[in-house]
Amino acid sequence: MPFISKDWRSPGEEWVKTEEGWEKKKVLECTAPRMQEGEEGDKSTSDTVARIPPHCHITIKCTREIAGFNGLSEAVRRLDFSSAVRDVRRFNYICALLELLLGGQRLTHLPGAAQKLLLSMLEQLADHVATSKHNPEALRALAAALGGAREAERRACWGRPLGSRALWRHHDRAIARITRIAQDIRIPEPGPEVMPKLHDLPEECIREIMLRISDHRDLDAASSAWSVMASLCSERRVWRELVLFHFTQQQLSTVLAKDETDVDWKKTFHQLRKVYGLREEAQFAETLSLCRHCKCLFWRSLGHPCIADQCPEYRERLKEAGGPLPPHPVPPAAFLKFFSL
Repeated sequence: MPFISKDWRSPGEEWVKTEEGWEKKKVLECTAPRMQEGEEGDKSTSDTVARIPPHCHITIKCTREIAGFNGLSEAVRRLDFSSAVRDVRRFNYICALLELLLGGQRLTHLPGAAQKLLLSMLEQLADHVATSKHNPEALRALAAALGGAREAERRACWGRPLGSRALWRHHDRAIARITRIAQDIRIPEPGPEVMPKLHDLPEECIREIMLRISDHRDLDAASSAWSVMASLCSERRVWRELVLFHFTQQQLSTVLAKDETDVDWKKTFHQLRKVYGLREEAQFAETLSLCRHCKCLFWRSLGHPCIADQCPEYRERLKEAGGPLPPHPVPPAAFLKFFSL
């Protein structure tokens, strides 16, 4: 059975298997659910194929046979980052990615279309935070980094940014809107009718919440917010669970003696963090993944159309080789390495 790579398809088209063989069909990329079997059966042979999860084929390495270029703006569109900012599982991943782009001033080195796309995504993120009242500090940090990048670019060339004046006027308006949204966010205190409040929960429930925090900075922030949380954060169990979450037993054995019983787990955590670093992919509820078979980036919870599922011959070869390989997680820093920034 022939297999035609999606890398060579025309925009908006896809190779689809039909009764007569493989045909080129128009594709509508969306996240709408699949139609149930038997529902509007006459549309099953329509030229429009619905429900294709967001995914993006990338070029890992250029060779004589394969030549390609990975564009950041194209990847952002194909992976549907605009919808990801409204997903609680993917929100922190998008924030970390934007922080890397703004912190290293990479945003100003991107093409104009990519700059406008990322600023639009940041504005959508700001609107979502203003509506949901969740993660306002993350938005304020991004707004501050965006303002710093703007000022640095303004000082770089005779008191004004280098590049198109019309483009930077557009950027200035977007930055002003994002900054205004971040400054206007106010989180009101719950009224007396909202029960129970956090302060009303028993200490055991608060401890269970603390044990599920995977970022040491959140533990430090919680300690400064409430005396009960400060008392719980000083417990050895909280830091022991954090150590076991981020580090392996082999790494742990490098700083602890075999017969050591009285362990300062907080000190041990920071020692291991300085030596080995933290599991970056474990800090996010969901990350992008890279399929090792079709070299495709995708959100693991949504899946992607893979060659291993579409081509029986390839699937048979995988079985003979020991089965398919699991997808590789792609943290934000690794995602940016696919592009020339």
